[in-house]
Amino acid sequence: MPEPSTPSIGLAVTHLFWRVGADVDAAAVAAAVDAATAAGDQVVTSVILGHKADLATMALGPDQWRLRRFQTAMSAAGLTLVSSYVSLTELSEYNPDPPEQLREARLNPQLPPAGKPVFCFYPMSKRRNIDQNWYELDFERRKELMYEHGMSGRKFSGRVLQVVTGSTGLDEYEWGVTLFAERPDDVKSVVYTLRFDEASARYAEFGPFYVGMITDIATALDELGVG
Repeated sequence: MPEPSTPSIGLAVTHLFWRVGADVDAAAVAAAVDAATAAGDQVVTSVILGHKADLATMALGPDQWRLRRFQTAMSAAGLTLVSSYVSLTELSEYNPDPPEQLREARLNPQLPPAGKPVFCFYPMSKRRNIDQNWYELDFERRKELMYEHGMSGRKFSGRVLQVVTGSTGLDEYEWGVTLFAERPDDVKSVVYTLRFDEASARYAEFGPFYVGMITDIATALDELGVG
C-alpha cells in the first residue's frame, strides 16, 4: 500500500459528480460508500437536479489515497464520472488563529449538518483583471473586504452552513464553496445577497453550480431508478 498522502493540517476533499446508467450495481455503490465511512472518511451523497449530473458525492478524509480508492470503487460499480473538484479544508488567511471551536469546524467539519437537506456546490476564484486585480490590493484592504463579506453571510446563520475549501494549485479555481441549507430558496438568497459585497461584485469569478437534495446512498439510488 502506498504511504498516505496527507495534508499538514485539515482534510483532503473531493466533490465527484456521477451519471447513473442502466448497468450500475447498486449494491457495489453502497458497499463503496460503506467502506469509505468504515475507514473513517465522510461521504455526503446528494441527488442532483438538472442535466450536469445525477449523483454527487462529497468525500472528506485525511488521506488522498483513500479518497482515490473510493473514486475507483464507485467507477467500478458502474457510475460514470462527469465532473470533479479537488480541494483541502483550510483556515482563512484573514483569521489564521481562530477560537478552537471555529478552527475545528473549518479544518474538520462534520457533515452533513442536521436539518439542512439542500446541497449546493460551486467553485470560485478572485479576478486578476487589469482594473480588478484582487492580488494587487494590500492585505489590510483585502481583509476589510472579506470582513464585510463575512458579515453579510452571518445574516444566514442557522439557515445556511457554508464550507469553503482551498484549491489553489489543486484545481481550476481557487476555492470550492459547499452550501448546506434548510430550503432551496435559502441558497438563492445567500448567493444573491453576497454578490453585492465589493469582494464579490468586483473581484469574484464563479464556476458551475450544482444543486440537489442530500440523502443516504440507498435512497439516492432508489430515486435515480437503481433499486
